[in-house]
Amino acid sequence: MTSMNRRTFVASLAGVGATLVAGRALIAGARSDSGPGEAPVKADNVVLAHGLFADGSCWSDVIAKLQAAGMNVTAVQNPLTTLPEAVESVERVLARQTGPTVLVGHSFSGMLVTEAGVHPNVTAIVYVAARAPDAGEDYAALAAKYPTPPATAGVVFDGDDGRLSKEAFLRDFAGDVPREKAMVLYAVQAPFHKALLAGRTTHAAWRQKPSFYAVSTEDRTINPDLERFMAKRMGAKTIELKSSHVSMISHPKEIAELILEAAGR
Repeated sequence: MTSMNRRTFVASLAGVGATLVAGRALIAGARSDSGPGEAPVKADNVVLAHGLFADGSCWSDVIAKLQAAGMNVTAVQNPLTTLPEAVESVERVLARQTGPTVLVGHSFSGMLVTEAGVHPNVTAIVYVAARAPDAGEDYAALAAKYPTPPATAGVVFDGDDGRLSKEAFLRDFAGDVPREKAMVLYAVQAPFHKALLAGRTTHAAWRQKPSFYAVSTEDRTINPDLERFMAKRMGAKTIELKSSHVSMISHPKEIAELILEAAGR
């Protein structure tokens, strides 16, 4: 090989290397543009999903504030039976939405919005003191890495139906809600089936969609440090509220504002 040929060969390799580097940069850029760091598009619809020990009425104060801001809002009535059935209840509501939709989940329903959030109508996901597993992840194993929250000891079962005892509900679930209001919430808590807890998600929508997280710093139902870990892992826009597990009840203004931000408002 002549010296000119060697120079030509080395230059060719350099060109290939530059092309590969540029290609990787373009791919990385495309991923970041379509991932959770992307600014949310403007949405007119909000779908709210409740978790264990509650029903759709837990969103009432937030709904009023979102409606006052001109949003079309729907609260899902989670059947609390199995994970697939609960996810389907969210998907049915999402299918009825026209245009961009913000999907919001509290507590256990973080599982539902993580799975159903891949729906094409969903433009952003908001987690309110919620579970946020990765695809196929054993959430119980993840939670076991952190100290067990006090509410866990308050779960009681009637056969396969679980609920929170009154003491645990008032102290560990809704600890910063006025007692009279907390008693009403306790009266309407819906029982969950044991089978619900066995499910695992197959998608992690937070890897694809802009995500937001409200951490409850006084949470006694999900460890606040676990909430912080999940929020950081997903790269979510995160706020922290000095709140019990039910921040959408004790801090509806802040939760509504976070949802409106996710809606590009």
